[in-house]
Amino acid sequence: MIELTNEAIIQLLENQKRDRWKNVRLGITGGGCAGFEYVFDSSNDDGTTDDVVLPFGKFNVLVDKMSVPYLSGMTLDFVTEGLNKVFKFINPKEEASCGCGVSINFNLDKVETDKNKIFAVEL
Repeated sequence: MIELTNEAIIQLLENQKRDRWKNVRLGITGGGCAGFEYVFDSSNDDGTTDDVVLPFGKFNVLVDKMSVPYLSGMTLDFVTEGLNKVFKFINPKEEASCGCGVSINFNLDKVETDKNKIFAVEL
C-alpha cells in the first residue's frame, strides 16, 4: 500500500492544475552515494504493462513493478521544513540516507520480494 497524506494530495492537485499533467510516477532508481534515489515526476502517459496504477481521484500514481516492494508501506507527505515546503517520502524500509538527503538505502530484510504485490490504496 502507498498512502498520500491530505496535504500531499492537495498540493499535487494544485500542481496538476497549474502544470496540466495527468498522473504521478513514483519509483526508485540506482544512484547516489547511498545506492538508491526516489523517482517522483509528473507524467502525461497512462502507464505501461510494467506499471501498477493506483487511482487517487483526479490523478493516478504509476509505480513500476520493480519498485513495488521498496515502496509498499510508504507515505508521501507535503511538509514545511524550515522556510521550504517539500514533498517527503516516509518509508519504513529506508535504512540510511546520505547527507544531501537525496540518496537512500533500504533494509533488504524489510523489502518484500513479491514483485506482483497488489496495493490497497487508502485516501
